[in-house]
Order: sequence, then C-alpha cells, then structure tokens
Amino acid sequence: MTEPFPLGPALWATTASPAPATAPLTESGRADVVVIGGGFCGLSTALHLAEAGLRPVVLEAREIGFGGSGRNGGQVIPGLKHDPDELVRMFGPERGERLAAFGAGTADAVFDLIAKHRMDVPHTRTGWIQGAHTAEGLAQAEKRAEQWARRGAPTRLLDKDEAGRLIGSERYRGGWLDGRGGAVQPLSYARGLARAALAAGARIHTDTPVTGLSRQGETWTVRTASGPSLTTERVVLCTNGYSGELWPNLRRTIIAANSFQVATTPLSDNLRRSVLPEGQVSSDTRKLLLYFRLDHTGRLLLGGRGPFREPKGAADWAHLERIVPKLFPQLAGIGFDHRWCGRVAVTRDYLPHLHAPEPGLLIDIGCQGRGVGLQTRMGQAIARYIAGGDGDALPIAPTPITPLPLHGLHRLYASAVVAWYRFQDGGL
Repeated sequence: MTEPFPLGPALWATTASPAPATAPLTESGRADVVVIGGGFCGLSTALHLAEAGLRPVVLEAREIGFGGSGRNGGQVIPGLKHDPDELVRMFGPERGERLAAFGAGTADAVFDLIAKHRMDVPHTRTGWIQGAHTAEGLAQAEKRAEQWARRGAPTRLLDKDEAGRLIGSERYRGGWLDGRGGAVQPLSYARGLARAALAAGARIHTDTPVTGLSRQGETWTVRTASGPSLTTERVVLCTNGYSGELWPNLRRTIIAANSFQVATTPLSDNLRRSVLPEGQVSSDTRKLLLYFRLDHTGRLLLGGRGPFREPKGAADWAHLERIVPKLFPQLAGIGFDHRWCGRVAVTRDYLPHLHAPEPGLLIDIGCQGRGVGLQTRMGQAIARYIAGGDGDALPIAPTPITPLPLHGLHRLYASAVVAWYRFQDGGL
C-alpha cells in the first residue's frame, strides 16, 4: 500500500498473503449487481451474491483492502457499540433483540468464512478483553458481561489480578472477557475474501475509480474514470470512511476519524510471555479507547486516536509510542518499526446505517471501529436481501441520508471532544 509520507509501508502490507490477480475495467458491459468498494463489506457482498447465483462486479478505486479494511487493528470484536439492553430500549423488544443477535454473530461470520474457504489468513480466537481503568469502567464491564451472558455468550468477569495477568499490565482494575472475539491479519483477510469471491464467479476490477452514477428507468449506469461503464439494475455502495462525492451528502453523514497504530519490533520470547500471554486481543473502557494485541510475527500493536488531518511524519504517532512503556513497563526501550493509520466511519448514533435513496441503490456506511466482523456480516445480509428480495434480511431498515449539522466544522468539533475525553480519561 502506498503511504502519503516516507515512513515505509503499513505493517499489514509487509506480512499479508499475496493478493489475487485483478486488473482495471477496460471494457463496458453489464452486471447483475455492481458493488463499489473493495473492502470487507463490498467483498463479502460480492462473495455471497456469487454463491447465490448472481454475477456481481466489484469496482475498487485502488487495490483490495486499500482503505480501512487493510489498515485497521485486525481485532474481531462481536456486538455493536451499543449494549444489547440498550438496543432493546432504542428499538423495542423484537427489533432490538434482532439487532443484538446480528451483532452477536459478527465474529462467527469472519472465522466461519476463513475456515470454509481455507483462507491463508493468520488468525487467533482466544477472546477479547475489555479492561477497566476506573470504577465507572468496571461497573460498565460488569453490565456488559451480564447482558451478553444472559444471551448465551461465553463471558466472564476479571478481577484486578486476573486482568493484570491476562493483559500483562497493572493499569486496569479488572474487566471482562468475551470468548467470541479474536484477531485476523486484516489485509490477508480482505484478500482472502476477494479470492473466494473470484472463485465463486464474481469479477473484481481494481484501480477503477467510479466517477458517476445515473439511473434511467430501472437501469443504472456506473461510469469509471478510465472511460468504460457498467449497466445494472442493482448498485451497492460501501466505501465507508473513504466515501467521497459520488453520492450527494453521503460523506457528510459520518465523521471519518483517523485511527493511528504503531507496531513494535518483534518481542523476545520472555517479553511475549509477559504481554497478552494467552493471545487475547484487548481494548479498554476509556472514552478515547486504546486497543492492542500481538500479531503473528510477535509484535505488539497499539492503536488509538490521532490528528484528523493526514499524518505528516513520525511525530504524529509519538503519543502512542509514549503510551506503550507506561502501559507495559516491561517494554521500556522497545523499538517501533511500523506506523500507519486508516479512516473509521463513525455515525452520529454509533450504529451502522443503510440508505436506499433511489430504487436499485443500497448504501452501507458506518463501522464504528468494529468493521472486520460487522462489515463481513453486513455483506452477507445485503446479499441475502438482493438475491432473495427479503427486506427482513437486513438487520436495520434503510433511513434517509441526513448530513451531520455543521459538518464542515466536524474536525474542529471532534478535536475539542478528543481533548475533553483525554482530560476525562486522566491520561497515561
């Protein structure tokens, strides 16, 4: 993946399995469904449409997994940002429980596909730990563990000693463990989805930016920057944090926050046994959460928020590098050999959104930092909806496109919120 500054490639690009052979669109034609965006949702949608007997075509502006799908932390966390009981309060018993059940199956969707298609994807599934650094966070963890346990999930509470042992840090008062969670090499997973979609009969064209959409009657024309166009009766748009001006006001419905990550040099065997020794992934209850894990090369990855602008150099990651030895004193003096970031699509209500602004067009947007599982399962649902014409296949009903108020000021506003949250978290 090409980076906009000379810091070297993102970690995932250096350790990923090879990408399947793809090429730009060179001839106009027709498709049963045109999917715009070659990330988790677009590729999952195409794979499941092809398995249902349709002929989808994926158009990706750059390369497979170029956006957030190949730049995230690789944590596979089940559920949505809202807890199950909160979803029931928001949507009522039937719709709320249905949405909670959808979220409950997001991690299963990922690991089941890896196994089914024998993907070359380094992965682990020993659970997700949410550490609590305050009494308030611990109470929140207790509620979440209880709500998911009540719905059959393999959860357990962690006291301070067990949290310290499993995480490898004394910074947390306790937390909870969700056994459904895990980790993947995300770029390898995106490439695995692409390979499976191609084998099922989908077509994927990379380096093919879409420049326009127009509809005449029941037929859509999808125009590309290089000239060729596709006609189809169904279009699925899933560009998330990398949405531009292709559809009016879409990018103004989200805050495309940058998630910054650093990776250490590979840890020694002794250090590896002292940090997340049983292989869980972790994120905490801070308002500006930190998330961290070991990858298959033995590096510690740590991620969090950074500037909303595009990074200019290594200094934009310095705050994360300072956190590592504070969180894990045993890693004092460790070196860092990879720094990268990717954009996360955050909606106002922290829920995924579907939009159907015109007949034959379905838009998916909003991953809230849980895109690996969420967008995989959303692609499955979209494919069932399109192939079967069943509106109940969608976990949420499509809503109108509603831009955020004063969206042009969102970076200034978000930066102020980040500063306030950092003050409330007490720093590290």
